[in-house]
Amino acid sequence: MIHEVFMPALSSTMTEGKIVSWTKSPGDPVEKGETVVVIESDKADMDVESFYAGFLAVVTTPAGESAPVGATIGLIAETEAEIAEAQAKVQSGGGAAAAPAPEPALAASAPAASAVPPSVAPVAVRRDRTIVSPRARKLAKQLKVDLATLQGSGPHGRIVAADVETAAGRPASAPASPAALASASTPTLAPPVVAPSNGQGSPAPALPTLSGDLVPFNTLQQAVVRNMVASLQVPTFHVGYTITTDGLDHLYKQVKSKGVTMTALLAKAIAVTLRQHPLLNACYAEQGIQHRSSINVAVAVAMPGGGLITPVLQNADQIDLYSLSRTWKGLVERSRAKQLQPEEYSTGTFTMSNLGMYGVNTFDAILPPGQGSILAIGASQPQLVAAADGLFGVKRQMQVNLTCDHRVIYGADAAAFLKDLSMLIETNPQSLTL
Repeated sequence: MIHEVFMPALSSTMTEGKIVSWTKSPGDPVEKGETVVVIESDKADMDVESFYAGFLAVVTTPAGESAPVGATIGLIAETEAEIAEAQAKVQSGGGAAAAPAPEPALAASAPAASAVPPSVAPVAVRRDRTIVSPRARKLAKQLKVDLATLQGSGPHGRIVAADVETAAGRPASAPASPAALASASTPTLAPPVVAPSNGQGSPAPALPTLSGDLVPFNTLQQAVVRNMVASLQVPTFHVGYTITTDGLDHLYKQVKSKGVTMTALLAKAIAVTLRQHPLLNACYAEQGIQHRSSINVAVAVAMPGGGLITPVLQNADQIDLYSLSRTWKGLVERSRAKQLQPEEYSTGTFTMSNLGMYGVNTFDAILPPGQGSILAIGASQPQLVAAADGLFGVKRQMQVNLTCDHRVIYGADAAAFLKDLSMLIETNPQSLTL
């Protein structure tokens, strides 16, 4: 029996995946549960295991290429004798519909579904996929045919080349000529637009032509783009606050040698304050306000090569400062290596973004989908400040800006949270070590 290898859905937001590498070559034996391919989702690289024992017969999506979730990326044959049969089916454009009902041949090696929070879909292979032969997929791209609108006439509803040709208005029996494919794949150009006159009988200067290289988005950057576009639909507002950090800076000098980071200090302070303001830890839902049972502080981290990811310090209000720092160090290392598990980057209930280390004074952060608040933190810098007695002195201060979903949080709620956060940092930072 020949089994199709489908691109699995490794996260609830994943629409396509990129093949990082195949750990097996065509013809190699495969054991059940053995890693066969490494796939880059929108956030991390995941090992994907085989459901079946047999032989990797064909790789239809090589390393470095991407495929939509549910698409066929390879074939696994149960016996060595079936390898040639699987290869012949792919070469003929007929796919691998030898099995009575195609079964997924791969499973992602990720945490069990019970360990994944409700906001994250379990890692699994989509079963409501549209099965498309490689030839039909290529032809649909050339003829500009939307595969989602087609009903397959092949075995088990598989979309074949004839279905695409019929949808394009061309007889299925007529092979595509090079000229026809060229005209179908080339958009019709609009008539040239005459430049407007500058009032003196001569056309106005044309706009300069863009030059330089076009660098495609990587998978992580595409995910960031989708999230940011989704955030534009949320009504947000911003509230700023100035916090004196002399006490926090002094504490940091005391505990830095013990492995404590400033990120952990700030995350701890935010989490402790969120216990007093649970509304800032909630988010919008269609039925009302969704409160959270835990305080999980996500922290924005820039990724090498572009994009960002938000590793999550789970239950940050309940973990001691030193353990929190060790956890953060491990999260950063795994995020740089693209080895985070889904629950380590998708379970945040509140996000902080710190650009202070770059010397940035103030900025506004964009609200992540599924959260109600994000705090943008600027640099702590010496400032000339007037005291209550009228005397001037130098104090270190930082500017923080809170972005909130106005469907859930109002100005007074945001102001009260920032006031208590400031009070904690300015008057009692030592309590963060308890």
